[in-house]
This record gives sequence, C-alpha cells and structure tokens, in this order.
Amino acid sequence: MRSGVLRHLSLRVRVEMRSSRLTAIDVECTSQPGSILDRRVKIGWTGKVTEVSVPSGQTNDGIATNEIATNERQHTEHGRERKQQLLDAAAELFADRGYAATRIADICQSAGVAKGLFYWYFPTKSALFAELVRTMRQRLRRTQAQAMDPLADAVTRISQGAAASVQFMAENAAHFALLDVERTDPAVADILIEGSGVYLDDVCRLVEEGQRAELIPDAQSNLLAVGVLGAVSSFSNSYRNGRLGTDLTVDELAAFVQQWVRNALA
Repeated sequence: MRSGVLRHLSLRVRVEMRSSRLTAIDVECTSQPGSILDRRVKIGWTGKVTEVSVPSGQTNDGIATNEIATNERQHTEHGRERKQQLLDAAAELFADRGYAATRIADICQSAGVAKGLFYWYFPTKSALFAELVRTMRQRLRRTQAQAMDPLADAVTRISQGAAASVQFMAENAAHFALLDVERTDPAVADILIEGSGVYLDDVCRLVEEGQRAELIPDAQSNLLAVGVLGAVSSFSNSYRNGRLGTDLTVDELAAFVQQWVRNALA
C-alpha cells in the first residue's frame, strides 16, 4: 500500500516539473521580416513557438534563396516547353485530321507526354484549341503593329496592317485553313467569333480616327471595318486555295490588298 502511494507521488512530481518547464517556454510567435518559425520546437502543448532569425539570402533549411529561384525558373521553363509541345502537336493534328477527329490521346502521343500532363495545362480539348487561336491572334496583332508606322495617318496604318495580315496568313496557311473548316463547328464557334470581334474593334478605332481627321468618308465605322477585314480574309482565302493562280507571289498580293484598302476608304 505504501509503495503504491510513493509511486503515485513520484509520478505527480514528474508531471508538475515537466509542466513548469513547458510554461517557461513562453515566446510569442511573431511575423518579423527575415524571421521564420523554428521547426525544432514541438507545438501543441502551449500553442507557443520560438522564433529564430535566418541570414538574408538563405532559408531555414540552409538553402540559398537564389538557388530556389533558379530551380523554380527552370521548372517554369520546362513547363512552358511541355505546354508548347502539346500546342504544336495539336496544331499539326488539327490541320491534318480536323478538330473533331483528333483525340486528346492522339495529341499526347504525338507530343510524347503522358495523358495526365495534358489535363495539368488544359481542362478540355476545346480549351487547348482556344489557346491555339488566341496565341495566333496575338502573333497576328503584333505583326500588324510592327508593320504600321505610328506617325502615319489612319488610312495608311489600316492599309499597312491589311498587307501585313495577308502575308501573315500566307505564312501560317495551315492554321487559317483549319479555321475555315472548323468555323461551323459549335464546339469552337464561340472561340472564333471572339477573335473576329477583336479584329473588328481594332479596325473600327482606326476608321473613326481617320473620320475625325476627315480622311475617311462619314459612314458607319463598323461597316467600313467589316469591308477591310472581308477583303483581307477573301483575298487570303483565295490565294490559299489557289484561285488566284500560281504566278502571283505573296508580296504582290499584299501590295495589291494594301492599295485596294486605301482606295476603298478614300
């Protein structure tokens, strides 16, 4: 009986001593710049942790921050390369087989990546197609901007942009031929309509600028813009399908369209 009481008292003393030691660790967690939580401190008893300072340029694991940044950049670049592989493979397959006949598995096989990786970048096949269209649209707009003299009048800039568009469409004939075929597909129609609206807005702004300068007749700007876009699209489509003969070069066609647009807006 006596030994049992002694064991009970001894255990109680040890518990109280441990509790007093834990209470002594009473440093509040703060968020001072350049400091982090010390992972060596076990939390859960008092809800309070110690704080240690870390030298600038180094993490609490002793890894230099510039090394982490380099690794993250390499990972990002690798991810961009993988994504571009999928886009390039899809562009070729869409042009060869059409959008509907191309499966996600086909794209992954052609790109040499696992199917699971596809869904890391694109939730659906239509999302990938939208990315292709938007990327090409951005490239076309950059090409147009580079071709247009920022100091020239609105009519000159519109005609320069039209000529640059004809050349760009000829250089990327497979993509624009695909758009011609897929334009009626409900799965991608909204994506293509969105692109058409962007081009229309661009030309409308320039037409209205020309009208304010009294270089372009007073008419509905959207009608004139549609005429410009229609000319570029029609001439490019005819050239792509061989309806303009084999002797006409892209440069000659671009020059013709440039003058045609100037005359139409005069």
